[in-house]
Formats: sequence, C-alpha cells, structure tokens
Amino acid sequence: MITENIGKIFELPLQAMEHMVESFHIEMDRGLSGEKSSLKMIPTYAGMPTGEEKGIYMALDMGGTNFRVLQIELKGGRKTGRPSIMKFVLGKEEIAGTAEQFFDFIAESVKTFLKKQKHKAGGPCDLGFTFSFPIQQTSAARGILICWTKGFQTSGVVGKDVVGLLCQAFRRKGVEDINISALVNDTVGTLVAKSYADTACDVGVIIGTGTNACYPEELRKIKKLRGAKPRRGRMIINIEWGNFNKLASTHYDRQLDEESENSGQQILEKMVSGMYLGEIARLILHEAAIEGSLSCGLIPFLMKRKSFEAEHMSLIEGDKTGGLKLIGELLAKSGLRKFSVNDRRVIKKVCETVSRRAARISASCIAAIVTKIDPKLSRAHTIAIDGSLFERHPTFSTNMEAALKEILGRKASLVKLTLAKDGSGKGAAIIAAVAAKR
Repeated sequence: MITENIGKIFELPLQAMEHMVESFHIEMDRGLSGEKSSLKMIPTYAGMPTGEEKGIYMALDMGGTNFRVLQIELKGGRKTGRPSIMKFVLGKEEIAGTAEQFFDFIAESVKTFLKKQKHKAGGPCDLGFTFSFPIQQTSAARGILICWTKGFQTSGVVGKDVVGLLCQAFRRKGVEDINISALVNDTVGTLVAKSYADTACDVGVIIGTGTNACYPEELRKIKKLRGAKPRRGRMIINIEWGNFNKLASTHYDRQLDEESENSGQQILEKMVSGMYLGEIARLILHEAAIEGSLSCGLIPFLMKRKSFEAEHMSLIEGDKTGGLKLIGELLAKSGLRKFSVNDRRVIKKVCETVSRRAARISASCIAAIVTKIDPKLSRAHTIAIDGSLFERHPTFSTNMEAALKEILGRKASLVKLTLAKDGSGKGAAIIAAVAAKR
C-alpha cells in the first residue's frame, strides 16, 4: 500500500544529506569556475554594505505576480527610516503577453508611486531593481534573462537585458529622474537587508513560491571572472540553487517534472518550493485513491492538476483538532461530501512526508553553503530566510533545524535560521546606495 511505504520512499536519512552537501560543494566549485554545473553561481557585481550608507533610495521589488515600489532613507550607523511602499499586481495579459506590455505596466506603476510619494529625494534618485528570475549579470546594473520561472511566459524578454527594457519603458511612460543603479535578485536583497543590521548574516535564502540562495564569495575564488579586477574583497553570488539536480527522485517527482512547462530544469525547486509541493502531494494522494487507500469519492478532486496547494498543506499539517476537523472543512469547501477520518489521517501523513523531505533538502543545501564559507565552522552564521513556506508552514523551520543538527552536530548552534520578511525591497535600495557610491 502506498500509504504504508510513502515515508520510506521520501526518506532522506543523514547519509543522503551528507552526500548532498558534498555534491553541492562540487557543483558550486564547477559553477564558480565556469564549468558545466547545475548551479549557475551567477556573479551579481554587488558587494556587502558597510552600514554607513546615507541618502534616499528607491527599489522596485519584482518577486512574482505581486510587486512593490518603495523608497527608504538610509541614515548611516546601520539605521534606516521607515520605507514608503505601494503594492501592485501583474495581470495575465502582462505575464503571458509581450515585453512591452510587461515593462510598460511596471513603468506606469513606478509613475503612480512617484505621483503619490510625499517624501522625495529632491532630485534624481538611484533605484535598485529586484528581478527574481535567473539572470546572467554582466555588471551591477545589467543582466540578461536566462529563462522564466514561476509560470511566467512573457515573450521578448529571454536573452535581453531587463534593465535596458525597463529604461525604455520609463522613457515611453515619461518616468524621469530615476537612475537604475543596481539589478538585484530577491535572495540577494534579503541577504543585504538582514546583514545591514546583523553583521553575522552571510547567507540569504528564499523558500516560498520559488526557492534560491546567495552568499558573499571571495573574488579570487570566482575563477570565471578571470582578468577582472580587483581580486581582493568579496562579491555576492546568486547560486540559483533551484536548478540543483544531484538529488534522488521518486516516480512522483519524475511525473511532475515531465508534466511541467520546464521539464528537466529546476529539479530542486520542484521538490522544495511552494509552487510544486502541493502537486507532489496530489499525485501521491491520487494514486492512493485509485488503489483504495482513500475513499473513491476523492478521485475527481485529486485528478485536477494543481488543485492541491502548499497553503492547503500548511492548514492540513497544522490541524490538531479531534477527528482532524479542519481538514474535513477544507475538503468540504472543495465540494467533497463523502470522506472518512481515515482519509484525513492519510492526507495529513502524505503532506507531512512531502514537506519534511523539502525541509531536509533545504537544510542540506544551507549546510553546504555555510561549510563552503567557513569549512571548520569557527564562527556564528545568520541565515536570512524569506518566503511564505518558511514563514507560514507549521513545521518547515523546525524540520530544517532538526536536519541541521543531524548534519552539523554540536556546531549547528552556530547556524541561526531567521525570518527576514519582505527584505528584498529594502536590500535592493541598500545595494543601489552601494552601487551609486562606487
């Protein structure tokens, strides 16, 4: 029976996590050297802030369909003012339309923000552009989109400089006195924002709809930057860990990948991120219903792709009521009427199994990054993590911490996982300040 074996199928024991750490190190080194690797290890041309940056800076935080425009004052001494923020939502016509539609909408949103903004910089303002998709950066404010993720299909952007496309849209929409001084990944923004207040922070992670990580690397170790100067100091590396593929997969993972729009890519992301976890659980539950481990009345619901979401998993795994009442209410809201207490128990067990593996994969990769930075773990490391899955799932963070203790032993106490909510926008503004100063 599937329900009896699912724990074993999705098990990720210590030996497997240690092997993942080793494989991750190998892929990191290959990526830094410019060799073929599932980890792109993209140089961002961004350095860590000093904490003494001053002035008023803007950020455009594009993490997905929801994005923000903000302005913040940096006061020096690692202090900042309260940011002014406006939120906007991309429609289907932008996500699946043309590059001009996409960037014109963004430019119009920035224009709306500037009209309503009370605290003005008093002249040209430097802006950090957070663009949370795989980018091949060639300078601090220039980057080519490698591929879309998160379901985006906008035409005419892949292979183009996204900063250039945004600047063209600014001109079309009459947006003036804005200088895009930095192109930033949301993971990088999260790292920089947290490190501004916590100097021990040297890893940024996103675990939400998508997933990724970054860290500052010594310039001399970024061998694919041969000939670049200076060779001292550090540069933040965008790992793009969602594409890591040295992972043992189940037939559910392989089915999900084959049915996805980017088959063969983003293998880790498909095992970890909120965009895919619900679908893995659905595939398992559908098979369980077919074989009779679940009531057959659930089959029509479980046949629908993407009918089961990560937020459903959070509710299900957090249900501690007698008879799992909350799970029953969720099923009823989905139009289901005939289901048993056993059905609810099976559904909860499957969700717990899928999310626990995701947390242990995430912890293994964090352990790999930290031991890459500090092989002997001789000092404290703060891991800044943003994303709905890490923030809202009832057991994800505790499962990550437990896995880190298995991998790192006593030294796991030196690694602190901390929520860095909505840090990417603030981080982008700080990086804009760093870039403008340079």
